[in-house]
Amino acid sequence: MLGKSKCRKPKMVKKSQPLIKEAYQFSVAPMLDCTDRHFRVLMRQISKKALLYTEMIVAKALLHNNRKRLLDFDEIEHPIAIQIGGDDPKILSEAVQIAEDWGYDEVNLNLGCPSPKVQSGNFGACLMAYPDVVAKCIDAMKKNTSLPITVKHRTGIDDLDSEESLLAFIDKLSAAGADRFSIHARKALLNGFNPKENRSIPPLEYEKVAKIKQSRPKLKIELNGGLQNQDECINALKTFDGVMVGRAIYSNPLIWQHIDEIFFGETEKKITASIILKGLIPYAEKHLNRNGRLWDICRHSLHLVQGVKGARIWRKELSLKAQNKNADLSVLEEAAEHLESAGL
Repeated sequence: MLGKSKCRKPKMVKKSQPLIKEAYQFSVAPMLDCTDRHFRVLMRQISKKALLYTEMIVAKALLHNNRKRLLDFDEIEHPIAIQIGGDDPKILSEAVQIAEDWGYDEVNLNLGCPSPKVQSGNFGACLMAYPDVVAKCIDAMKKNTSLPITVKHRTGIDDLDSEESLLAFIDKLSAAGADRFSIHARKALLNGFNPKENRSIPPLEYEKVAKIKQSRPKLKIELNGGLQNQDECINALKTFDGVMVGRAIYSNPLIWQHIDEIFFGETEKKITASIILKGLIPYAEKHLNRNGRLWDICRHSLHLVQGVKGARIWRKELSLKAQNKNADLSVLEEAAEHLESAGL
């Protein structure tokens, strides 16, 4: 039997004192194999206001592959930013026009992914060594769309990690037209470390990012990396223009249930795991009607219930049932009813 949640309720901010006015000031980071359209719809059951990102999409793929599969999203996902990867100004300029035509609200260029596969394509974090190339890309993108063009990058790579080199990099991209800088406050180690290690082994460098904001107060600087809870985000917003949270949201989305009240001044709304699952049912029905599988959605729902008696059994049961190729809406409905009966 599932028990009552023991999660501590976050501190609340009065509605009359919203911390945030723009969606980008609280965003859910782009994460490979995580922030697909199904997880984004789940997040919309938790927050209607936060800026959501796609997984990184290779710009060249938008020109040649199944655009519908890569780009489609549900209207409730707005505001939504597409993150793309590439190093060819012409291809990137075409990609941003496609993104605008598809209805995205913003385009973000990935300059932070350190994976060997991404490096082999000559984009991601390795491009921090070539600011002139990136500037040409930004310039070409800006000229071909009315959407904001933002960048997500590290504080440096390998030995190219001084405050001076970071500031010069940002200045070059700002002059080319970059609208906002989402800075993962760690440098990337491009040789011998996998992406997971690059999210934990290089130390966090919040002070370095803060100095950038102090040096360039007019630039929009968003802090990413290591933010674990809403209190830390509130504190970061005293210095930075925005905060971006990734794994801490994906691994335990329900503890972020007060985003809209705390950061956007919205009226407090009851959000529980069962309410979230019930909210997913209309979307799941559409997905199944498109010949999708229920597991595509349910795999993101497993982290909704944690820290209570019976949570592991509930997750196991939902996982087994949802992975059946013939799984239908009844699986999701029964899972929601089980949680509701337990007061969750």
